[in-house]
Amino acid sequence: MDWQNLLNPIRFKAGSPMDAASAELRSDFERDYDRIIFSGPFRRLQDKTQVFPLPEEGFVHNRLTHSLEVASVARSLGRNVGKELSSRHPDLQINATDVGAITSAAALCHDIGNPPFGHAGEEAISDFFKHDIAAQEFRGYMNDAEWTDLTKFEGNAQGFRLLMREEGQGLRLTIPTLAAFSKYPKPVNIQGIEGRKSQKKYGFFQTEKEAFTQLANSIGLLELEGSWVRHPLTFLVEAADDICYYLMDLEDGFNMGLISYEITRDLMAALLKEDYRPAKLDQYPSIKERIGVLRALAISKLIEECSNKFLELENELLEGTFDQALTDVIPSADILKKISKLSVEEIYRSKPVLGREASGFEVLSGLISRFSRAVFHKQFAPDRLHAQDKVIFRLLPENAKWQLEQENINLYSALRIVIDVVSGMTDKEALIRFRTIFGIPLR
Repeated sequence: MDWQNLLNPIRFKAGSPMDAASAELRSDFERDYDRIIFSGPFRRLQDKTQVFPLPEEGFVHNRLTHSLEVASVARSLGRNVGKELSSRHPDLQINATDVGAITSAAALCHDIGNPPFGHAGEEAISDFFKHDIAAQEFRGYMNDAEWTDLTKFEGNAQGFRLLMREEGQGLRLTIPTLAAFSKYPKPVNIQGIEGRKSQKKYGFFQTEKEAFTQLANSIGLLELEGSWVRHPLTFLVEAADDICYYLMDLEDGFNMGLISYEITRDLMAALLKEDYRPAKLDQYPSIKERIGVLRALAISKLIEECSNKFLELENELLEGTFDQALTDVIPSADILKKISKLSVEEIYRSKPVLGREASGFEVLSGLISRFSRAVFHKQFAPDRLHAQDKVIFRLLPENAKWQLEQENINLYSALRIVIDVVSGMTDKEALIRFRTIFGIPLR
């Protein structure tokens, strides 16, 4: 792979790439960022839980605030790397601001495909198709790859699907931004290559397979065994996400009273090493302020380490031979593993989080079940269409009903539209819709 192709600001359009648009005040990659931040799916992240259910008092992160923070860190990583790449390759005229804009835009939308209730929502959608007796009837209407798509719902693939939409106000992002977003450049039906982080999950559904192939070929992503290597800048987007969820979740755990001040302070101090100044820290009267200061310094430290490691690995990244998380190979990797272990034990398995996940399973399973059955009966088994199915179908958004009523739509595509609707709901919307359909009084 080469930087000239990887950073070419062409926009994606099904069938062929579009020429880059000229912009005097904004680069094409900055336009990507602006298009994402004003999009409906991005704005809906404000009512999607990151880890904790939204508390009545105090601040914890939702998907929107998390995404904004990840985009900020990604911009710093991209600019650090871009500045050095421009010095190493003066003939390519690499612009550090452009590299930062690509990574920040890709990071801004990295969670855009996540359903309500986080990972519990992903598992609830998958479990419905895997285990629900009614869903087993759908199996005979599609091939193996399509069925596996449904039984292994993946937020990254759903995000790519949203970004690639052509109808209505499609975002039509640049190909480098779309490629940097694509953390797992493989379809679900391809066996992952052992040891490669990018092969751990999949990044696009069968409905977007052709589009991803076109995207990968247009900027020269290297092919593997039925998949591709990552765009090098994807590693910076991933690092930004890792940095934020390691440190911000730890801070949220402290703010929620799940992790003590002393443990939180000592873990962040360990990241800072010789830069930790306890006497200076004690000048802040509030322990929350102290943790906030340590978190800011720790983020800067990790940005530096990840930027340096990326530049050290530049050749391996371009050759596709490096395929690990940058945060797993930087000097602070061992401390981050300790933070991750603590977060699993004290935060992700805490009662507030487990309670929210239990609610997510109930709500998402119920919604997927009712909407899928209504669509199946109306479109593919009209002799079994009940009055209730008709009412449920009418509850779908107008755009979804329009798509479902197109000629020659198959059941796989129809169920993908149902999943679009349910996964696109906010936590509150999903809960209200669930209570309405199942006759549970609203409080």
